[in-house]
Amino acid sequence: MSVESHLSELVRRHQAIEQAIMAEEAHPATDELKLHELKRKKLSLKDEIERLKHPPLEETRH
Repeated sequence: MSVESHLSELVRRHQAIEQAIMAEEAHPATDELKLHELKRKKLSLKDEIERLKHPPLEETRH
């Protein structure tokens, strides 16, 4: 899998989690534990996306 396709998949998953968060928040009986887990996963994906978009300098010299 190329970096670009992997990045696209991560962005797609990030967007899907964002939609799940919005749906959970709109629900009258919000499950706070589920909401927290979704936000944790979203942040983890965001971090991975940023690492792929901006690799450390020593990796870009190869």
